[in-house]
Amino acid sequence: MIEQRISIGNIDPIDFYGVGNTKFNLLKEFFPKLKITARGDEIIIQGEESDIEILHSKITALLEHYHRYNMLTMANLKRILLEDNVLENPEDLASVILFGNSGKAIRARTPNQRKLVELARDNDLLFATGPAGSGKTYTAIALAVKALRNREVKRIILSRPAVEAGESLGFLPGDLKEKVDPYLQPLYDALSDMIPPKKLEDYLATDIIQIAPLAYMRGRTLNDAFVILDEAQNTTRNQLKMFLTRMGVSAKFVITGDMSQIDLPRKSDSGLTHAFKILHKIRGIAFVEFDAGDIIRHRLVKEIVKAYEKEGEKEEKKKERQD
Repeated sequence: MIEQRISIGNIDPIDFYGVGNTKFNLLKEFFPKLKITARGDEIIIQGEESDIEILHSKITALLEHYHRYNMLTMANLKRILLEDNVLENPEDLASVILFGNSGKAIRARTPNQRKLVELARDNDLLFATGPAGSGKTYTAIALAVKALRNREVKRIILSRPAVEAGESLGFLPGDLKEKVDPYLQPLYDALSDMIPPKKLEDYLATDIIQIAPLAYMRGRTLNDAFVILDEAQNTTRNQLKMFLTRMGVSAKFVITGDMSQIDLPRKSDSGLTHAFKILHKIRGIAFVEFDAGDIIRHRLVKEIVKAYEKEGEKEEKKKERQD
């Protein structure tokens, strides 16, 4: 690890760093692997040489822009930071949720992903349903990480039902972590895109980020937290009711699931489908329904989902005729 200092010269720090350090905080968010501090007209950077070189070039570009136009807006800052990143629509900077590892822009890529981001601003409880690969959980986790970085919440809590295929935790080998990790790996994968490994390890060790099976939510009151329940289609009515009533002061809950992948013995027992029916009219609760058009995995995934949906519709019609 090395240290480098960069002077901003005679520029007013408020003009360059932003009121309340808003622009400076965005700069730090874009380079999460580096330790970046500001002391007056000097920016102090600590980290790996390769990462510092990239940041140095960005700061140089920002200074050149300021001296040329005598101003540096937040939009200018975002544009310069994103110049070397491959985006489908580089001009659509508003779609960026946060910057992940190595400055990776993590953004809402589809209309429903953008809808989820917008609704999260005004609602404390959101339901996001849709097929695999539509980005509903990934987008929710990005919102949670952003809220943690902005100090809007003190912790992130991620949960999933731990019993999906007839197995209970008691019959699985290993300690608690070893039992539940296979179920929770998709959540770890998303976090690993957004938080540097060492910092993520620290967050997990200090419970700033908690990943736990649904059964371990009982009896808790979750204050000042961004809470995500994934695979909610596999909760029973009582389980989902229990989870929703954990909601404490200054908390935001996002419930995600796929109605077409209910693994319960009876699909009608799903707490997610039941919640959709009875909670729609409550103010402060929002619903986003993703579809095959939101799938951003391999192109074949979208075609696979469509094929299964078509087959399911045929079976439903056949069943109706038989009844």
